[in-house]
Amino acid sequence: MSINVRRFMYGAAISETTYMPHTSSHPEPKVRATLYLSAEILDQARNAAVYLAGYPARLTLTKLAEDALRAELKRLKDQYHDGKDFPPRDADLKGGRPIAA
Repeated sequence: MSINVRRFMYGAAISETTYMPHTSSHPEPKVRATLYLSAEILDQARNAAVYLAGYPARLTLTKLAEDALRAELKRLKDQYHDGKDFPPRDADLKGGRPIAA
């Protein structure tokens, strides 16, 4: 299975990368993702990563973000999809304003 990753700037795609995930016991390859966060959240995350960079936590901004996304995805799966993985999407995410509820 290959995965396409698109990078966006101001709503327009600026590049696309395709990679093949490893299926062995090696760690998953990392890909660059661009997203927008509030300045306050990013500043707090950077502060935590710097403060906890050494022994014993050895925290990085990537690890913090990955752990937070994994925890939130688990919560969303449990709450909305009986704990199962969400089905693969058949289209890329659309940029712009969120859809109003």
